[in-house]
Amino acid sequence: MSLKAIKYENHNLEILDQLLLPAQSKYINIKGVEDGWKAINKMQVRGAPAIAIVGCLSLAIEIQNDKVESKKDLRQDIEGKLNYLVSSRPTAVNMKKAADELIALANQLYKDETVTIDAMKAKFISNVEAMLENDIADNKAIGENGAKEILLKMPGDSLVRILTHCNTGSLATAGYGTALGVIRSLHAMKRLEHVYCTETRPYNQGARLTAYELVHDKIPATLIVDSMVGALMKQRNISAVVVGADRVATNGDTANKIGTYQIAVLAKFHGVPFYVAAPFTSIDKKISSGDHIVIEERPDREVTHVGEHRIAAQGISCWNPAFDITPASLIAGIITEKGVFLPQQLKEQFN
Repeated sequence: MSLKAIKYENHNLEILDQLLLPAQSKYINIKGVEDGWKAINKMQVRGAPAIAIVGCLSLAIEIQNDKVESKKDLRQDIEGKLNYLVSSRPTAVNMKKAADELIALANQLYKDETVTIDAMKAKFISNVEAMLENDIADNKAIGENGAKEILLKMPGDSLVRILTHCNTGSLATAGYGTALGVIRSLHAMKRLEHVYCTETRPYNQGARLTAYELVHDKIPATLIVDSMVGALMKQRNISAVVVGADRVATNGDTANKIGTYQIAVLAKFHGVPFYVAAPFTSIDKKISSGDHIVIEERPDREVTHVGEHRIAAQGISCWNPAFDITPASLIAGIITEKGVFLPQQLKEQFN
């Protein structure tokens, strides 16, 4: 069993506090939208799919418990609170997409005079709850599609060595994972020799979270520092790089955790295929290129401190973008639940 970042049952939502990992596994209760916003913004939950699911479930819980007098009030409440949740972390597109779809649903239910306020509530909540099951199914399809794509380029029954960055597993999704889902699928097929995960500074999602998942699942793995990627590719015969994405533009440019771009450049130099694994919900058909993706800036403290310990000189200024943009020209394929696409093929999916 892979780890569960999100527990939801009988309108009760708990999330694994990822700020405490790997030292402590503690679930915190999310009682409504304000709790959801804070958990996302503080990165107690992170990963684009998980952000959307937790945000929307926090609203579903609030709607379940609130007494709203009219369908109009309910519709306005839904729209306002979903837009508020989108502001928690602006780069990941999944929350924005989910908000747009759920606002459209609320408007449709509001206009339908045959739908009572109770039926409107129930329909809205059931749509949100379906996001959990759909995400796990999509992740497993991503895992299978990615594993097959990588193995197509490998001779015979040879084993593969994969490099990954940041965290894209059960802790970043409803379960199984995107890039880590590809790794899990290769492992289940007994075709995985080894995984190398970067520490992923400044917040160490690789060292704290990906390493935690790999150890938990008994997948053969080694942690490396971010500055070791070039040496690794030169010395260890890496078969492929697989990373996730928080937003994908229609030209195939991708926004992912800071440090992804330099790994893609190194992969190109060393002839290592570089793949991005992401659900279709991470593709933003309104964004034509990576130049238009808003990059979130994080607090200086994430650079200057590890936990409570300051590691940087007092008074030094910091630049801490949470993401960088990898251009489509460096990407061998974008792995989705619907198949693996060349970056230039994405536009065709929305025509």
